[in-house]
Amino acid sequence: MRNVCLMLSASALASAATPVLAQEVMFKPIIDARLRYEMVEQDGPLPLQESRDADAVTMRMRAGGELSKGPFAFLAEAEGTLALDEDYNSGVNGKTLYPIVPDPENVEVNRVQLQYRTRPLIVTLGRQRINLDDQRFVGSVAWRQNEQTFDALRIEYMGVKDLKVDVTYAISARTIWGIDGGKFGSANRPTRIDGDNVFANVSYKTKLGTVTGFAYLVDQDEAVPALLRNSSQTYGARFAGAVPLTGKVKLSYLASYARQSDRAKNPVDYSADYVAAELGLDVAAFKLTAGYELLGSDRDAAGAAGGFAFQTPFATLHKFNGWADKFLTTPATGLQDYYAGVAYSLPKVGKAGPLVASFTFHRFSSDRQSIHYGDEYDAQLTLKIDTHLSALVKYADYDRQGIASFAGDADSRKFWAQIDYAL
Repeated sequence: MRNVCLMLSASALASAATPVLAQEVMFKPIIDARLRYEMVEQDGPLPLQESRDADAVTMRMRAGGELSKGPFAFLAEAEGTLALDEDYNSGVNGKTLYPIVPDPENVEVNRVQLQYRTRPLIVTLGRQRINLDDQRFVGSVAWRQNEQTFDALRIEYMGVKDLKVDVTYAISARTIWGIDGGKFGSANRPTRIDGDNVFANVSYKTKLGTVTGFAYLVDQDEAVPALLRNSSQTYGARFAGAVPLTGKVKLSYLASYARQSDRAKNPVDYSADYVAAELGLDVAAFKLTAGYELLGSDRDAAGAAGGFAFQTPFATLHKFNGWADKFLTTPATGLQDYYAGVAYSLPKVGKAGPLVASFTFHRFSSDRQSIHYGDEYDAQLTLKIDTHLSALVKYADYDRQGIASFAGDADSRKFWAQIDYAL
């Protein structure tokens, strides 16, 4: 009987594999390059001086390819970043008299993954890019030259209409700090952060928008207090959608709430809330946006003098709370971000396009103690030159109010100019 069962199993596997074997092997090359100039003027705190600005000219290249046959695929991608002008503090190069530009020189394996993909199911194993929802909690930090990837097993199930279940177990995060992570006293900026992380995301599409429930269990199991304090469990929900009002007018909306508390070896006993709300109005070529975001603070947190606030260490943080990056770590007194913006899109500029110009204003204050941290103005101009090339210029101006309220709280101005090429 056992032999019969083995023969039946072998026959079934052979039948299932036959369509795959009959398909040809496909190869898709990967080339993604970026040349960027970034300037930072920051008025202190010591040892930084107003007269010592950061000037970073960096070149990043990602190259690799994907082999696929039927539902199976293997992808490998290397990443390298070169500093053509290193008059800046990369965070791990020891140049602490300059403001920080977190784009260190680096050579690494960015992604190497096996994937099985069909219409109802995608399974990905290996070092991979993970972007969930708007990347507020889990993202690849694509703005920086070195990408954040995860050594993980990810399962995405779409077998029920309008429903998606997305679960990831990650044993390591490969950070933006690259191969020099942890050097020159930067123990809280390692090459990788190990731990047992679970990212669970269940979404359902309705006529008015997508409802998402999520659970993000973060474990930063490193012998560094600043990293251990990022270990947390976050449970929440999100709703985002858009509806047309007239032929050229569309209303978009977003609302989200989450509750976070400590997990694993986190030495701080705390709990804090997250709230986000945003409205957008598209009127022909214009888009108006207004929103509010709260990263709450627990004033009674045990193990943290002065309280402890909601943190999102695996997020694509540059997308949120201003491009000057003052709030990559939420201050102990929490953060409230009131913002409004306008964007204009021109579909064609000669043979190029679209051309998109945007401007955003932020007002930052604390969750506790009624502190007005500061205000920020952000402006950006992007142009899609052709199928492969795009260009960007961007500016951020953070104006501190009163005395410094957290580490790095200083008047800052940042400017970027870059060109991207993607095959």
